[in-house]
Amino acid sequence: MKSWLAYARTHLFEVALGVSLALHAIVIGGINFSLPDLKKLQDNLATLDVILVNAKTNSRPIKADALAQTNLDRGGNTEEKRRMKSPLPSAKKMAVDTSATPDASEKRMAAQVAQIEADRVERQQKVQQLEQRVQQTMTQLKSTRQVEQTPTPTAAAKPQVEASDLLSKSLLQAAQLEAEIAKEQDDYQRRPKRKFIGARAAEYKFAAYVEDWRQKVEKVGNLNYPEAAKTQKIYGKLKMTVSIRADGTIESLEINQSSGYKVLDDAAKRIVELAAPYAAFTPDIRKDTDILSITRTWTFTREESLASSAN
Repeated sequence: MKSWLAYARTHLFEVALGVSLALHAIVIGGINFSLPDLKKLQDNLATLDVILVNAKTNSRPIKADALAQTNLDRGGNTEEKRRMKSPLPSAKKMAVDTSATPDASEKRMAAQVAQIEADRVERQQKVQQLEQRVQQTMTQLKSTRQVEQTPTPTAAAKPQVEASDLLSKSLLQAAQLEAEIAKEQDDYQRRPKRKFIGARAAEYKFAAYVEDWRQKVEKVGNLNYPEAAKTQKIYGKLKMTVSIRADGTIESLEINQSSGYKVLDDAAKRIVELAAPYAAFTPDIRKDTDILSITRTWTFTREESLASSAN
């Protein structure tokens, strides 16, 4: 006993630590730990009903029928004590409903995953089919190209014949076209060089010739005035173009605007023909003019005379 007390005094810290550990082991061994039953705990919990009101009063009710977010000392449209009910389910029903929600969500998720996988497999199959078709098409094109590029003896000789024929035809067509152009140029050079003297203008070198020609036509016309126009009292005017060759003879006559009377139109032509031939062209006119066309207005007046004007 004395030796133990002496040991205890000497090793006081070690003895105290051992006693403490022993006591803690006894206490812990005698206590049982278990998780609480949440369902029982939820059922036993007291609930607090709070209603929401859409009005407010300054006075506080003496005896409140329910808890609300603000004071309301009156309200309602009936003498009975009633409360507005919400169409939403209670908290307990919502807990029951939400307990079944994960299973349904898992099923829907599994169905969506299966559908996505099926679509992926189907698209992959379509891509493989398209690749096979493209490969087949490329193979066919290559084989066709090889057949076309393989020349035969007759096929090699035929293009040479066709090329020579085409060259001959092209040369022949070019020669024909050149001949036609040459002919047109020759015809154009052989055509008479025409000069048109309008009704309102005349170049200076033609002025004297045209004036002499006018005087001669009017003189012959007044001497040979048409008898039918005199007897029928027909008057009028017409526009006529007379084309004269270099030697003074008439190349053509054309009525540009009729008088409305055949008697006067025919009389004007006959007068111009009676006055022919006219003076030959002067050297100055002849060097660049083969035919001179003169356009004038001829008037058969009431005085039974013929007059020419430039308008």
